[in-house]
Amino acid sequence: MSELTGKQEVVAARGVKMAFGAVKALDGADLVIVAGECVGLVGHNGAGKSTIVNVINGGLAPHEGSVTFGGKSGTHNIATARANGIRCVFQELSLCPNLSVAENARVMHSDLTGWNWRSKALSLIETKLGEIFPGHGIDCGNTVEDLSIAERQMVEIAISFAGASARPKLVILDEPTSSLDAGLAAQLMAYIRRFVSQGGSVLLISHILGEILTTSDRIVVMKDGKVVTDRPASEFTSRTLVETMGSVVHEQDWQRADIDRSGAPALSMPPRQGDGLAFEAHRGEIIGFAGLGGHGQTEALLDLYLAYNGNWLPSKGHGIAFVAGDRSLNGTFPLWSILKNLSIGSLGGLSSRGLIDHGQEGELGERWKKRIEIRTPDMGNRILSLSGGNQQKVLFARALATTASIVLMDDPMRGVDVGTKQEVYAILRAEAAAGRTFIWYSTEMDEICLCDRVYVFRDGAIAAELVGEEISETNVLASSFSGSDAA
Repeated sequence: MSELTGKQEVVAARGVKMAFGAVKALDGADLVIVAGECVGLVGHNGAGKSTIVNVINGGLAPHEGSVTFGGKSGTHNIATARANGIRCVFQELSLCPNLSVAENARVMHSDLTGWNWRSKALSLIETKLGEIFPGHGIDCGNTVEDLSIAERQMVEIAISFAGASARPKLVILDEPTSSLDAGLAAQLMAYIRRFVSQGGSVLLISHILGEILTTSDRIVVMKDGKVVTDRPASEFTSRTLVETMGSVVHEQDWQRADIDRSGAPALSMPPRQGDGLAFEAHRGEIIGFAGLGGHGQTEALLDLYLAYNGNWLPSKGHGIAFVAGDRSLNGTFPLWSILKNLSIGSLGGLSSRGLIDHGQEGELGERWKKRIEIRTPDMGNRILSLSGGNQQKVLFARALATTASIVLMDDPMRGVDVGTKQEVYAILRAEAAAGRTFIWYSTEMDEICLCDRVYVFRDGAIAAELVGEEISETNVLASSFSGSDAA
């Protein structure tokens, strides 16, 4: 870290320790951020990333260690952090759904005052959205609850980068592209580089290692609550970064399945809106939904589920399971334990005469805790005690733990670390080989390329079908835009 000497500190956490009961969330962690740099922060789920973010932004006071802003110590709270130019976009978005986009901007920027504060807020957020995401198409007069999850993420990012009276000094981005398609993610990364070149600072947390490697000036790796590596980004490759995080890099030996599609499909759907291609999936296939975000992929998954199932209530013998993409809105039960969140999809098989066999339920939870590596000392802890990525693992385990022959997945790997992703991909292929069918919407092209077939969506309908070697980023992008003659 000698190269940081002489540069203006924006925030510095030194020797920070945090414990929640028996869990050591931070164990003497150091993180210093200076003006004019983008710092990539990586590590597996539960490594301590979210905790140190909450310490830096004033949400948590360290049990041991120090936090300084601009090289000066003082009162440690959220107000102090904001007064020193610290802004944060959390993985679990924090917008008020009943307020408009402009009103949410006013909540975060109290200096938008006067009788015409609404017009000021509207101008502020429209300008910043246009700078970061040109052509975004978001009506800033709409209420947040009417926006897609991708649009909400874009709005929160824009609010944090905006400055009514002074621009922020440091913007912390926790998995900022988890709901964005490749085009929107590229726009954000380009803006981050411009912001940093103008003297701003960004702390970028992402499990998409390509974003970290291409956008960061410096990469900090955390493991078990400690900073284990802090080096210039130029010294890493994808392989060495994964290995530094503590995972083994598996060579890509993914073999697409040789599926017999001559029989009746396991799931089908006529052309959506009476336009485009029909959908069908056969037993043992992994089908990808691709295309630009917000073009009907999630809606198609919901339609498939309801057409097959009829309601959302779990019962014995259901043949279809669903992994929600927006875990905070329609995935987790926040007042329940980790175990209850995992087992609710399997209650039919765990019950007899209306009573749950708690022994079987506990065995189910422990089996999946071990198989998918849910980082918790006790499955009886509240679901919100987990990091965002570990919450997502619980939702994934909930679906796979059922006897459902068809699993619908709405971007299920959001916020999941690279090591777990590799394990989950192996589980998917093993389950598919055993006859399970997966319908997988993903905003990550690497995941789309793992599918047997891919349906590309455009304007709410299926615009193209790609099979086998046709599945590539070039063909997906070509099929995503109107007037394309791609496959």
